[in-house]
Amino acid sequence: MHKPYRYLALGTLALALVSLLAAAAQSPQQRIAAQEARSADLLPNDRQRALSVRATPAAADKAGPTLEEVGDVDSFGRQVRWLGLAQMDITLADTCPPPGTTPNSACAVLDPPGAVTSFDFDDVARITLPAKSADSLLCYWLSPFLTITYDNPTAAPVIARLNFSPTLTIENPVLDDPALIDPMTGLPFGGSLLTGMTSSEWFEVPLAAGMQLSERKRDSAVCIAGFVSRRSLVQNYGLTDAQAKEFFKKKTTIRMNITGSAQYVQNALLIFGLRVVGD
Repeated sequence: MHKPYRYLALGTLALALVSLLAAAAQSPQQRIAAQEARSADLLPNDRQRALSVRATPAAADKAGPTLEEVGDVDSFGRQVRWLGLAQMDITLADTCPPPGTTPNSACAVLDPPGAVTSFDFDDVARITLPAKSADSLLCYWLSPFLTITYDNPTAAPVIARLNFSPTLTIENPVLDDPALIDPMTGLPFGGSLLTGMTSSEWFEVPLAAGMQLSERKRDSAVCIAGFVSRRSLVQNYGLTDAQAKEFFKKKTTIRMNITGSAQYVQNALLIFGLRVVGD
């Protein structure tokens, strides 16, 4: 290996190692905040724009309203397309069935009361979109339906906790280009990128000694800027405008992931319905 390439590879590896060590040191709240900060669903801030040296103003010469006027000139005035749905079911319990027993589901065995149980599941459910399914934008509707039983078997009051952060892995052939570097990791995309959906939740429930409490919660989150768009591919991830346009001409697979933790939770069933729309 020539020295310049060897130094570049070592530098890239060092950057990735620093990122991994920093992630490991984060609290659950910090990890959730970091995932959502990198989400394409939020309009890019100055730091995100600076990550892409190739960022170009999309649709700057297009007739019609400006970016300053409507916030998203690429999708302005286009009709919504229904593009599919998926559901992932997450169970937290004392025992779990063998992996793969139930499609589109995952299960974590809870640690003893007082201990923090962490869970991290990838590709629980998925949607594959044909090429040219959308023109410039993919958006989500995420509807969590939660059934949770908190339990304090101790003789002192405690705070029961449950948090989770759903994310999406987006696979597309355009991201196979080894010259494309994910600015969040410092490594090539390798065919996919990871994005949050600004849909994390954090519950803290005070429990008296010996108290048990069951709750059922139902809410929904609707996308803001979209989990991927032409503009976010350029400004957040460093693609050229031409590559961002080509992205939407290719088949795209969307995989549902989730991370989280639980403490003083006796059992929980967390159901997440995902509806995808585009323009």
